[in-house]
Amino acid sequence: MADYLLRRLLIAIPSLLGISAVLYTVLALAPGDPFQELATNPNVPPEVQEALRRKFGLDDPVYVRYVRWLTAMLQGDWGYSFVSRVDVDTLILQRLPTTLIVIGSSQILALLIALPVGIYAATRPYSIFDQIANTLAFVGFSLPTFFTGLLLILVFSIWLDWLPFVYRADIAATGWQFYWEHIKQSIMPVTVLGLFQGASLVRYVRSAVLDVIRLDYVTTARSKGLEERVVILKHVVRNALIPVVTLIALQMPAVFGGAIVTEQIFRVPGIGSLLISSMLANDTPVIMAVTFVFACLVVLFNLIADILYGWLDPRISYC
Repeated sequence: MADYLLRRLLIAIPSLLGISAVLYTVLALAPGDPFQELATNPNVPPEVQEALRRKFGLDDPVYVRYVRWLTAMLQGDWGYSFVSRVDVDTLILQRLPTTLIVIGSSQILALLIALPVGIYAATRPYSIFDQIANTLAFVGFSLPTFFTGLLLILVFSIWLDWLPFVYRADIAATGWQFYWEHIKQSIMPVTVLGLFQGASLVRYVRSAVLDVIRLDYVTTARSKGLEERVVILKHVVRNALIPVVTLIALQMPAVFGGAIVTEQIFRVPGIGSLLISSMLANDTPVIMAVTFVFACLVVLFNLIADILYGWLDPRISYC
């Protein structure tokens, strides 16, 4: 197991280096200048502008700037925000927990919906329940997150006035009231992402269970007199979850992409809203750091998926 993890980490390191090189090159060649406002400000002398550009190395070749950025990042220096005037790692650490809580809660909600619905629909194919589940699943992943987000705001915030539609980080309440206010303002963003992911996972879980439930060893297990519940949970679901785990790991970029849109709709102060504001302001160090963090999370989730394979299917070896 330790050797397997070491091999996977050795594979992940060049992958992340390649991703970072591509990201940095694309951002460096993209149009826009973080000091564009200074160039149009008559109160800032040209020599000050040139001094700032030399300080941050914006006139150096791309490969020189990339090596300088990579060396600094490996030493724990992720750069300096041109807009916020603070360190990039400080900005990310302030926003990342909120995004991870929203995404983590939405993924838990998606699994709580997809697993029981998909498994039950697969055990009763073409029944009324299966048809209703498939129809709702098609509707769920066909609607974009910005539409369902606006719809929930219209119903629960404007018409019913039950939930706040703006996420506030500076809640003045204390004790249980503080946690309750945070839960209330998280319900709609988590629901939007959870329903979208859950709708797509229902189809995959149903298909995976249907493929496994027809295999010979499942028939053998039933012929031994095992209860149907034991056959489904112990012999079918564990093997059927292997492609589902792969799908969840590969869909993490899409989850973060949907979180960016959802954070903009509900004004969630997460890493997605930080990325959008940085893109609008041409704040290249922040954009580079946030996209690199997304890449690291994707590689991490794929590693977790590989580890889960061995737990779900003992036939898989880590050698």
